[in-house]
Amino acid sequence: MISNSKPCMSCGKPLRGRSDKKFCDDYCRNNYNNQLKGADGKLMRNINNALRKNRNILQSVLPATEDTAKANKEKLVAKGFSFKYFTHQYQTKKGSIYYYCYDFGYLPLDNDWFLIVRQSEKE
Repeated sequence: MISNSKPCMSCGKPLRGRSDKKFCDDYCRNNYNNQLKGADGKLMRNINNALRKNRNILQSVLPATEDTAKANKEKLVAKGFSFKYFTHQYQTKKGSIYYYCYDFGYLPLDNDWFLIVRQSEKE
């Protein structure tokens, strides 16, 4: 085998083998890539998990046969809903703002009640 003067990008040991080799083995390659994605990847993964959980909660509150449903804040929070996370907003011509988690959304109403909706095709 040919000895390279380059060190492994993960552990720093001298590499042996092909001249374009970057890592000792699969373990070092995986370790290096996991560390690169670590901090940002964890934050994004946590946010995506929260968004997915919010969507599933909204879906569970809205029966498949209905277009809308109402739920109070206490019920949503008890199921683990986080109002901090939503994917997008939709403002109606009247100025009402719907908050969406993918294809399910909610409109804040009076007294901590929310109207739960499925995104329509025209939005």
